[in-house]
Amino acid sequence: MAETALAQPGRTTRRVRVVTSAVIVTAVALAVLVVPPLAQLDQQAVDLANKLDPPSLAHPFGTDDVGRDLLLRCVYGLRVSLLVGLVAALTATVIGTAIGALAGAFSGWVDRIVMRVVDALSSIPHLLLGIFIVAMFRPGVWPVIVSVALTHWISTARIVRSEVLSLRSRPFIDAAVSGGASRTRVIVRHLLPGVLPQAGLAAVLMVPHAMWHESALSFLGLGLPAHQASLGNLVQSARGSLLAGDWWPTLFPGLFLIIPTLALAGLAGAWRDRINPRRKSELML
Repeated sequence: MAETALAQPGRTTRRVRVVTSAVIVTAVALAVLVVPPLAQLDQQAVDLANKLDPPSLAHPFGTDDVGRDLLLRCVYGLRVSLLVGLVAALTATVIGTAIGALAGAFSGWVDRIVMRVVDALSSIPHLLLGIFIVAMFRPGVWPVIVSVALTHWISTARIVRSEVLSLRSRPFIDAAVSGGASRTRVIVRHLLPGVLPQAGLAAVLMVPHAMWHESALSFLGLGLPAHQASLGNLVQSARGSLLAGDWWPTLFPGLFLIIPTLALAGLAGAWRDRINPRRKSELML
């Protein structure tokens, strides 16, 4: 009875966290999809007469250093950063799943070569490698997506490889092989469906990471063009205002980056507990 009483608050806390995360993610999705078409306002409109106005009823988040509405800029910036994060995470997951499944299914020298390549790439910091890749292109959305995707598939490949190696020892795989199934059929019909939940979880967890990576590249001036609203660009352009004592051009873009990424991480954690009940039971002890 005492153990049940102790476990109940933990379950309640997790439920509140999941509901809160779901509400935030829903609000973010509605904001990036609905606000720009309904607002019918130019987020690039310059109004030097009202530059660096503090938050007010007319401008709830204030204005930036050239008088642009910061709330609208944050929504557009979140829209771009979320697009980059989603596409980059999906691309990296596809690459990592294919490579991890290949290494785990064929094993032997194929597995050794693939894992040595993975180890070599893992020794290079993601941001440094991303800077090298994006520097070869003109600033834009697609170079950032390519940079993030090519530097973030490694963890997914390791997870998928580990899951494939675990599945290969299951009785139904032995039965399929004994029944005359080819290696390709075993991979496509049995191994890949078994790793899809883990790959999907890796993709969801990668979205916040990709958004932060894009923001870091844009903050360094190597990501999106300076005129295009993204959360990294907004924070980067607000550095001078912060030093002058104007806090709102930095605070609100930062919150637009931190809160949605924490909400996505919360939903991913709930998903991880559902597909891994053993880990969940261990956490409740």
